[in-house]
This record gives sequence, structure tokens and C-alpha cells, in this order.
Amino acid sequence: MPSAIQQLRVPGSFGDASGSDATTESRHLNLSTHIPVLDGIRGLAILMVLALHFIGDALVTNRAEAVIVGVAKYGSYGVELFFILSGFLITGILYDARERRNHFRDFYMRRVLRIFPVYYGVLVLVFLVAPAISIFQGPTLQYLVDRQAWAWLYAVNIYIAKQGDWVFSYLDHFWSLAVEEHFYLFWPFVVFALARRPRTLIAVCLVLSFGAMASRIIGSLMGVNWWTLYVLTPFRFDGLALGACLAIVMRQPGGTDRIIAYLPRVAALLGVILIATFGLSRGLPNEGMDLIRPVRAVVILMLLACLLVRVVTVRETSSLSRLFRSRAMIFFGTYSYGLYVYHHFISYYMLNNRTELELGRVLGSHTLAVGVQAAAGVAVSIAITYVSYEFFEKRFLRLKRHFESGRTMPGQSPVPSPAAAP
Repeated sequence: MPSAIQQLRVPGSFGDASGSDATTESRHLNLSTHIPVLDGIRGLAILMVLALHFIGDALVTNRAEAVIVGVAKYGSYGVELFFILSGFLITGILYDARERRNHFRDFYMRRVLRIFPVYYGVLVLVFLVAPAISIFQGPTLQYLVDRQAWAWLYAVNIYIAKQGDWVFSYLDHFWSLAVEEHFYLFWPFVVFALARRPRTLIAVCLVLSFGAMASRIIGSLMGVNWWTLYVLTPFRFDGLALGACLAIVMRQPGGTDRIIAYLPRVAALLGVILIATFGLSRGLPNEGMDLIRPVRAVVILMLLACLLVRVVTVRETSSLSRLFRSRAMIFFGTYSYGLYVYHHFISYYMLNNRTELELGRVLGSHTLAVGVQAAAGVAVSIAITYVSYEFFEKRFLRLKRHFESGRTMPGQSPVPSPAAAP
């Protein structure tokens, strides 16, 4: 069966709607509705993060573990995938609802109902409940309590950058939630202001994305501390803005077809550059790696964006689409937010107490202990997340139906997304 790419004609411009073949997958792509494979993408992202914290932080005692742990450390790019996906989805929602009544109110209320109950619920437990329970009392918790304002204000990333280290222990991972929240504060207004000029909006996305990429590379060469470049919001707009750019381009006439047509060549070039970074890094002093590492990070981020496009546009009958629409991937995607919030409490406790060493003595194998501990940690994380979602979060999620941007402004007609047009 010919591939979707082989069946596409590349339009001359976004304004060229002269028609791709009726069998083209993008012809039937409706970006304004729920796309199940994106749940699978979210599932992949959280699985990468789980691998990082439950395996990538383990001690290495032999060559096999060195390989496994080394691969698991790349799970940190699960956060990049979350950012790309968030930029893609949020921008698409904002762009599609730009003509609707109360769309700012509805957007922010839906975000609040999805994000705040778990986020602030956890803070209440950590800062108000845990200090009253003797088993949790100690210097680690007291350190957090003394600095709790940073968490309440979504500023954990700023505090980490200020200190130049992972100093927020059980709440270190909240840095990425802070970055996304900062993005939500201003991006809806940018989309609304420029929605009628999509080319300008696309240009703004690219400037933000490549500006953040370049600033990290330049900052690394200038000796700016790694934590600042990794967690501070202005340096992390690349994934969010790149996802936003894809959302806007794919909503223009012929935009999806153009992206699909160029995707194989772009992905191949990025793959070559990625391989080159590994080849060049051999034998380089640490000063030389100050350039290689950020370049490699940029390339991987762009490859993840290519993956998102491929998964969204590939035929549903393909093995790739079936993988990301599988029950397992959608399960992890559905519970990804809770898993991200809760899992780090377990993984950090295991890391801080090096529980795999004691477990290894019991099992007679450190490698087996790492695997068993990781499986147990994921299982406990899933159990906590499931209870939270089903018995706590859903109560708030049901309220989102009251904030549907379903009506247009007086005197205006509904404006469907080009991707949704027949």
C-alpha cells in the first residue's frame, strides 16, 4: 500500500487549497476534535519520565546497568515531549475558539479545574498536613516548609535556577509545571491578537522557539549554570512554541500537506546531526561538550516534534497509529498529569534512601533490585493516581462543561478550523 507521503502533492503556499488527493490522510484530519493518538503521545511522555526517575537515577554497578541507566536518563526528554504537546494542544484550542464568546474565561477556568486541584491539593498535604505527622517531620520537610511560597506561586523553577541545584527535593519536578503555567499566563493573548494574521503568529512562534534554543546554546558557552538554562521559563519556550507553530501551520489550507511532505527529509537530517553529536563527543574535553550537549538537546526536541506530526497524520491502520491508540498508551496518557505529580514523591524517597541497595542484598542482585523497585514504584504511583483521578479530580473535571466556548460573538458566524473543513 502506498504511503500517505507518496500520495501527497506539495501545495505552493498555505493559500493553495487546490486540493490534495481524496485519499490523503490529512484530508480527513480534524484537529478541532479529540485525537486519541495524542493521548498515546502523552502516555509516551510520562513513561519516559517514569523511566528517568525510577531507573535513570539508580546507582551503576556493572556494564549492563550502565547501558540501561544511560538509556533511561534520556527519559528527561519526556518533559520536552510534554511541552511540545502542550503547545500544540493549547494553541489549537485558543486558535479554534478565537471568535467565541467568553473564550478567555472558558480557557482559564478549564485550565484551573484541570490543574489546580491536584497541584494545590498536594501543597496542602505537604505544607499543612505532613508537618503535623511525626513520621514525616525532619530537615527535608522543614526546608520545604520554610520556602513554601515559591511553590504556592508557581515559582519552583525560579528558586532552583537561583540556587543552581536541585534543592526542592520532593517538589523538584514542579519546575516544569511552573514553566507551563507561565506560558498560560500570556500565550492566550498573543494568539488572540495575531489569530487573524497566521503568518505573523507562525513567525512569532518560530522566533520564540529558535530564540530559546539559541539562548541555551549561547548561555552554555558563556558558562551560565546548567540549572538556569534548564528550568528558567524564557529558556524553555522552544518546545512550547514549536508545538504552537505546528498547531497553527496545520490549520492553514495545505499546511498539513506541506509538513508531511517535508517531514522525512527533516527527520533524516536531524537524525544525521544527532548521530554526529555522539561521534564528535568522543574524547572531547568537558569544555567541548558545552556546545555538543545543548545542540543534541535541540535536535532531540525537534525529532520529538517530528514524531508528534507523524503520529497525528499517519493512517489509523498503520502500526504506529495502533501503538499510540493502544489501551496501554491511552491509559498512561489519561492519568499522565497525576502520575507526573505523584510519582516523584516515591522515586525521590527511593533515591534519597538508596533503597535498591537493601533490596539488592535481599534479592542477591542489584540489577534485579533496580527492576523490582522500578516496577513497584510505578505500580504504587498508578494506584495513587487512579484514586486521585477517580475520587478527587473528576469532581472538578465535571465542572468544565460549564465553560464550553460554544457561542460566537454577536453578529459573527462560527469560523471552523481549516483542518475541519470538508
